[in-house]
Amino acid sequence: MDKGSSSHETQRFGSFGSFLRRCIISILSTAPIPNHIAFIMDGNRRYCKRKNLMEGAGHRVGFLALMAMLRYCYELGVKCVTVYAFSIDNFKRRPEEVQSLMELMQEKIEGLIKEESIVNHYGIRVYFIGNLKLLSKPVRLAAEKAMVATASNSRAVLSICIAYTSTDEIVHAVQESCQEKWDEIRELNASGAGYGLIELDGNRREEGEHYIGVTDIEKHMYMAVVPDPDIIIRASGETRLSNFLLWQSAYCLLYSPSVLWPEIGFQHLVWAVLEFQRNYFYLKEKKKA
Repeated sequence: MDKGSSSHETQRFGSFGSFLRRCIISILSTAPIPNHIAFIMDGNRRYCKRKNLMEGAGHRVGFLALMAMLRYCYELGVKCVTVYAFSIDNFKRRPEEVQSLMELMQEKIEGLIKEESIVNHYGIRVYFIGNLKLLSKPVRLAAEKAMVATASNSRAVLSICIAYTSTDEIVHAVQESCQEKWDEIRELNASGAGYGLIELDGNRREEGEHYIGVTDIEKHMYMAVVPDPDIIIRASGETRLSNFLLWQSAYCLLYSPSVLWPEIGFQHLVWAVLEFQRNYFYLKEKKKA
């Protein structure tokens, strides 16, 4: 078979695959569609070793898998996608591996805002979630530039958790909440309207008004920019959350296909959505309770 015939066959197969995917999406759309899906991209390094690839190649293949999964999600009508790209704990890896990952992230972040990128095609607003001060300066600047460049996009949201752990997010939110309450109390006392809220131990009602509640903490979470996830998909068959969205995942479906992240495909997303639809009313009632 010559190259022209092979190319034609590949094109026909690709067209048929796209048609079949649209049909499946149409069927899924007759039931509730998750508003927010989060991904733990686990297995890039193991994939690299299994395939005897050069070090770092697994992450590049994993990025291609991510782009495909984003396209499937937004075609399905999912409004928010969150990905666990780089944990704070990943900084403990070998310095040369961390540096290589930083360079790859900078390259891919800069690619996100190019005119032909998936972000512009689907009108996606991009957020970078985490303790961004821990990033190298080039990566941090690239992330900030991408957030500014996509700020006017409103059709969908992509949250990229980078230099992130859930415990760090919770500690940050508690610290910010405490600081906000102390500032509020000091301002009231300085104006004379606080009636000594800090000093008066006996006035329980007035003190209670200044306790820190769940809503105060949630307001300062990194992830406050999007609703809680409906599904968390973790590749490689692991059921651990690995310090990812611990606060936000109380009423969330966890789906763990056994494939490594670079091997994940449309069929795995379909099964996750079907499982969500099967448990939809149960999860809805749990959230209400």
